[in-house]
Amino acid sequence: MQIRFTPMRHDQSLSLAKSGDTLIINDIAFDLSIIPEGATLPQEAVTCDWLASDIERIDGRLHLTLILPHGPDAPQEALFPAAITVEDDGPIVLPTPSEEPQE
Repeated sequence: MQIRFTPMRHDQSLSLAKSGDTLIINDIAFDLSIIPEGATLPQEAVTCDWLASDIERIDGRLHLTLILPHGPDAPQEALFPAAITVEDDGPIVLPTPSEEPQE
């Protein structure tokens, strides 16, 4: 799974985990196994405020962009987050600032 981020000043926090082709965003599971190779699932087809792009499957890997929330004094890592490749199931470590937004 290839995840890109778009930073946004936001007071809520984001938690992610992966289980196969299921992406868990703030404890809500999104089963993305329905997306076949070469297909695109439009952003508007997914009810998720954190999703910032369509979801594509390219060379067997899901590609998507999520909003990365940050506080008012966010460090460079939060303002210019690097994309991450997620291979393993479990919690996903985010390029978040040391000062995380409040829930």
